[in-house]
Amino acid sequence: MAREVPAPEVLAAFGARGPAVPLPGGQGRTWCADDVVLKPGGLEAETAWVAEVLSGLPGSRRFRVARPVRAGDGSWTVLGWQAWRLTPGSPDPRRWDDVLAAGEAFHEALAGLARPSFLDERDDPWSFGDRVAWQELPLRGGEVMTEVLEPLARVRQPVHSPSQVVHGDLLGNVMFADGLAPAVIDWPVYHRPASWALAVAVVDAMTWHDASEALPDRWADRAEWDQMLVRALMYRIATNEGRRRVGLPVTERVEHYRSVVDLVLARLE
Repeated sequence: MAREVPAPEVLAAFGARGPAVPLPGGQGRTWCADDVVLKPGGLEAETAWVAEVLSGLPGSRRFRVARPVRAGDGSWTVLGWQAWRLTPGSPDPRRWDDVLAAGEAFHEALAGLARPSFLDERDDPWSFGDRVAWQELPLRGGEVMTEVLEPLARVRQPVHSPSQVVHGDLLGNVMFADGLAPAVIDWPVYHRPASWALAVAVVDAMTWHDASEALPDRWADRAEWDQMLVRALMYRIATNEGRRRVGLPVTERVEHYRSVVDLVLARLE
């Protein structure tokens, strides 16, 4: 399938000269022209909100962000495209603790932001998985991977940690460059406890990147940690049901998650 290419008027609007060249990652939809990175946006309200927050976020020694680029007319999107300044570095999803430390610093900088209203209208497989994990949507039986979702649902207990704006997909979206702080990119916004966002990165590392069973222990002093691991796993697993419901292919299998689910359940025994 051919990749969608940013049109010349999109490049011109963001002050970039062509040609645009594809970049690795970004689900195959990210391009670079001069020092401007372009990608098709999702929900326009989310794109604008993220751009406003990141453009005003103070600098930090503990993390960097990709700074958004306004179009010539002051808008954050042009024909569905958004843009950022090219940020040095490359992701390394096996630098688990460094990713988690950068994410924690990023979340500390975001503390106090109000919950954005676009979260109520966002409707995609990941939002579905998130709502299932936090009991805002029920498990009805028959979902993709019910056999691992239901045991996790049975051990959920109420949590009391405050929610805040967080990054819901840290592991592959923190870039490293020599001599520079880690850079947090591609921010999917959620409003959940900060420890939940770290737990998502931990279960991703264990599921997909062979992180050891010691990784959850190293971060176990975070708030209500075991319950956050439960919800992080349910979020990732239930997203597959969200994909099925909108007709997208489901490529993950129970076997991908079984050992991590067993580990988390054992922590709660």
